[in-house]
Amino acid sequence: MAELFAIFYDQASGNFHQASFRLHNLYFESSALILTFVAIGKTLEAYSKGKTLKALKGLISLSPEIAYILADGKEVEVPVEQVKPGDIFVARPGSIIPVDGVITKGFGSIDESALTGESVPAEKQTGETVYAGKINLEGFLTCAAVQVGEDTSLSKIIRLVENASTQKAPISKMADRVSYIFVPTVIVISIFTAAIWLILGQSLYFSLSRAVSVLVISCPCALGLAAPVAVMTGSGAGARRGILFKTASALEEMGKALIIAFDKTGTLTVGHPALSDIITAPGVAEEDLVSYASSLEAGSEHPIAKAVSSFADAGNFAVKQIDNFKSFPGRGVTGEVGGSIISGGKLEFIKTVAFVPEDFILKLAPLLEDGKTPLYFALDSKFLGCLFVCDKIRESAGRAVEELKNLGIRPVMLTGDSFAAASFISRQTGICEFYAGLLPEEKEALIRKFQADGKTVMIGDGANDSPALARADIGVAMGGGTGIALDCAEVVLMKNDLLDVPATVRLSRAALKIIKENLFWAFFYNAVGIPLAAGVWFPIFGWVLHPAVGAAAMGLSSVCVVLNALRLNFFNPYDSSKDGRYIRTTRKREEKLTEVNMEKTILVQSVTCSHCTARIEKALRKLSEVVDVQATRDETTNIGTAKVVLSKAVSDALLKKAIEDQDYEVISIK
Repeated sequence: MAELFAIFYDQASGNFHQASFRLHNLYFESSALILTFVAIGKTLEAYSKGKTLKALKGLISLSPEIAYILADGKEVEVPVEQVKPGDIFVARPGSIIPVDGVITKGFGSIDESALTGESVPAEKQTGETVYAGKINLEGFLTCAAVQVGEDTSLSKIIRLVENASTQKAPISKMADRVSYIFVPTVIVISIFTAAIWLILGQSLYFSLSRAVSVLVISCPCALGLAAPVAVMTGSGAGARRGILFKTASALEEMGKALIIAFDKTGTLTVGHPALSDIITAPGVAEEDLVSYASSLEAGSEHPIAKAVSSFADAGNFAVKQIDNFKSFPGRGVTGEVGGSIISGGKLEFIKTVAFVPEDFILKLAPLLEDGKTPLYFALDSKFLGCLFVCDKIRESAGRAVEELKNLGIRPVMLTGDSFAAASFISRQTGICEFYAGLLPEEKEALIRKFQADGKTVMIGDGANDSPALARADIGVAMGGGTGIALDCAEVVLMKNDLLDVPATVRLSRAALKIIKENLFWAFFYNAVGIPLAAGVWFPIFGWVLHPAVGAAAMGLSSVCVVLNALRLNFFNPYDSSKDGRYIRTTRKREEKLTEVNMEKTILVQSVTCSHCTARIEKALRKLSEVVDVQATRDETTNIGTAKVVLSKAVSDALLKKAIEDQDYEVISIK
């Protein structure tokens, strides 16, 4: 302003040459450029936020405004906010489910792609759960409202995305602390710059120009944007793929994980049983066994019975009408067909009506060892055979575990299921380290133990996993899990696809890399720009930074930071082609684990009670090479399974002798 008045004075005095010279010290264009570049940076920042909020708005648009409830036998249209738990609402074909509920009548095909990413519609029938925001493609459904208003699954998801977009990551808080110190420091440098040049004999205009240049070129906003923009972009990129980060710290910390612990049932497996093996008695056709079994189990609501019925329906096996159906809790069921009695259930129950050959029972040992559940069947006094049911492993489990190993992460399985079942899942998925027969508090204790070795992630779906999820550095819940598990977790995998686990790690690492790049260039820019603006190089090279150039550089620094963060929108977290650099570390860890702990499985006959398993464990523990022993028994066959962990090689003969000294017969050692 002083320079402007000086120009007017020179013109009034007739000193036009001096007035023209002073025009070079006017910086109106600098102010315009500053505003222009700041506006560009803010526009790109808003665009980055918009990419995240677009996913949020898409979720909000899924919630309908009205619902149709049944009152006195009539359909009544009400605002969705007025639906109360227990109200009966209807969902016609093509309509959006208004609230979370349970189907009381009807059969429908539900499009869940908007929330889970699954392209194949889910078939729903009476007794199954439907969730707000999903579309009923076909079928007329009558449902009882369970979760309404802010408690619906859709509302919770919206809150998760909102929280992830607004919270700050730990590294972002560090940038804030630096910015808090940075601003007053730059002001001091600016004043000091003007004072030094005045002391050195420069004009007031030159000194003030250097001071203004320092203020203009310094860019605390680049530091402030470095982390938040990357966090918002990463959260939005995850949300679009069905990966929901509840907190910004979860996005940052997930990539630092060294250990990932999996629950078994509902996480590594689909969570409900399916028919896996059919073993017929001599002279019995497989079709006859399945037909009789499915006819009998059609009258039962037990999950295992449903597995048999589902298999028969899929294979178009003949299902006969059953009369006089009777259930014997804990033992089995019976029913009549064509004057004959069909019996099904545990081995002891079938033995009361039919003869079961001993060699047939021994033939089943390998399947029992895998933790599969047997169902024995007989027609009158004729033994028909056995069907095995087990929880199906998720198709992506093995590949997901392999990708985690390639990322340098140690996968572990924690389960409350039997040692045999856990061992089978371990072999199928490639998880070398597992712990079976755990209570919820024991899972939590193991997570604490793992945390001593590095940042630990827990992945689960049930209420029994909640203590471990809460204890872990990062808790990850499957989208189909219980409400408690979802509440305790910091990351939710909406698609229930285990390939999202390594994808989450890659996305987190990519976001953290971009945050570090942004912080580096923000610091580098200020470290180079401020000395240049202050005129440090003027005495040597004659370099003077024009404030307009400083304004451009300041604006471009913010633009570069935002553009770098926006690269996350194009990052493919499912690309595993660059994971190989971590393989060597993981392989060495597995080799060390294998060298230290060698396992053997021993099958023992006539193990009739828990005292027998205790005696077998005690006998094996006496061997100095034995690190750990877990002995279990199958109540239906009285076949015991002893899992032995050895510190070094031991002959089978020595193990066999230790058990046979206790008057038990060893069937096999593997």
